[in-house]
Amino acid sequence: MGDKAILTNVLEASNLTEAYVDLTAKQLIKEIRHVGDDLAVQYSNLDDRMELGEPSDQRSPTDGEKTFTVDDAVEALGFGRFQLKLSILTGMAWMADAMEMMLLSLISPALACEWGISSVQQALVTTCVFSGMMLSSTFWGKICDRFGRRKGLTFSTLVACIMGVFSAFSPHFYVLLLFRGLTGFGIGGVPQSVTLYAEFLPTAQRAKCVVLIESFWAIGAVFEALLAYFVMNAWGWRALMLFSSLPLGIFSVASFWLPESARFDMASGHPERALETLQMAARMNRVMLPTGRLVSHTKPGSGSESRGDIVNLLSPELRKTTLLLWCIWAITAFSYYGTVLFTTVLFQSHDECHGGLFSNGTQLEVCQPLTRSDYFDLLSTTLAEFPGLIITVLIIEWFGRKKTMAVEYAIFAIFTFLLYFCLDRFTVTVLIFVARAFISGAFQCAYVYTPEVYPTTLRAVGLGTCSAMARIGAIVTPFIAQVSRKKRRLGANYTLVMARQWFINAHLTVQDRGPVASEQSLSLPIGIYGTAAILGLIASLSLPIETKDRRMTDSH
Repeated sequence: MGDKAILTNVLEASNLTEAYVDLTAKQLIKEIRHVGDDLAVQYSNLDDRMELGEPSDQRSPTDGEKTFTVDDAVEALGFGRFQLKLSILTGMAWMADAMEMMLLSLISPALACEWGISSVQQALVTTCVFSGMMLSSTFWGKICDRFGRRKGLTFSTLVACIMGVFSAFSPHFYVLLLFRGLTGFGIGGVPQSVTLYAEFLPTAQRAKCVVLIESFWAIGAVFEALLAYFVMNAWGWRALMLFSSLPLGIFSVASFWLPESARFDMASGHPERALETLQMAARMNRVMLPTGRLVSHTKPGSGSESRGDIVNLLSPELRKTTLLLWCIWAITAFSYYGTVLFTTVLFQSHDECHGGLFSNGTQLEVCQPLTRSDYFDLLSTTLAEFPGLIITVLIIEWFGRKKTMAVEYAIFAIFTFLLYFCLDRFTVTVLIFVARAFISGAFQCAYVYTPEVYPTTLRAVGLGTCSAMARIGAIVTPFIAQVSRKKRRLGANYTLVMARQWFINAHLTVQDRGPVASEQSLSLPIGIYGTAAILGLIASLSLPIETKDRRMTDSH
């Protein structure tokens, strides 16, 4: 039957509803052709659009019609070449992020030597980065939930790279603070790579794969320590900062090869894009998608108006989970970054009971650059990331997410409290190694749990708000652990030195005498971090939902 005859038949239909008034001729033709050739039968007693024939991506399945969801497709895909490619691309983002974070513990001593900044000002360098991350984490989460995971990742890493390069050429300390804050604003979007990655992983492999992708974080941290070992003494902190920013730029270019999340496309009303992505993944993995038509778990457009709406994170069914996760992320970041920064403090200290080098000198130097030996010991403790990842992979599917976090918090607290005792440097290094391994594992477990517990419409913003809370913990931790003037074990000269220190403090500004905990005692940060881990243990066991073997949901 020709197009003209079809249109004539449509115009003569007596029971055509008002739903079709605004349709163009081509749309009407498409609708009617989909219904069939027996037009007289099809047009009788039409009450709504469903009887005329909804588009294939929106109709409810009829009896005998085969359908499948994104969940079914992802389970059928398994783990293959597609996920391997995605692992490498998202892993690059984590590697770049880790390098920027590790950089914070390496440049403070160098800045103190070049600009003579105080301990509080050194802490401000770290705080500015995490402040930028805190302010932007929710912003990038909303961008990813509204406009797509790939777009958010691309723009955030591009911002971080450009601002990181500008930081390397800062002429003044306060200009450096501005650019480091803007660098942190860009880095705040990097955790969304976990959202994109997790949405393409089958249930059985999801936890292991998300934890293993975190191995790129460990690689980045180790690479940064090695980079500092070779670059700092030869070219200085500016060159180190420049080289550390380049991986972010490389990822922002490579992100054009990232696929968009099929779950996001379905939730945003673009099933044809989701199907195209899944078909591409199936070809790469050399598997077949389930037969039938791709449909959503929910009604078309369900939750689309509130995608990325932060208020829904505090809905009755999610409120307790969200509040506990915010506490967990804040505590974990506080403890993890505190351990990284406090390691430098211990190695620079003159307290032989806490790993410092014994000194009989009486001068309180502002400039105490890290030595090759310090860089080597920092590298040794950074390698703790790898056993932490391996242990987490082995136990997360056995214990579940909640108990795994609780166990790792407990072990971190034990080995942190052991630092109270008077120990040699080697033993202190071993204790820090074990503590960092388990707090790193707890962090990775939080990254597994959070995308699993939130639905697709809130997943990115949920992870974004958790990341923002983590930055609050990271903002506070430099003032507990950052490099500062420390008490020394000087024997008979101790009273003389303390008197001299009192005289110096009396002539310093309030800002320079800022309340940095490690200035007062190396034992105080140890107690604070151990106690924080115990609170994290309680919070993780109090989570109302265990996500082990639980499929991801599409809508809240």
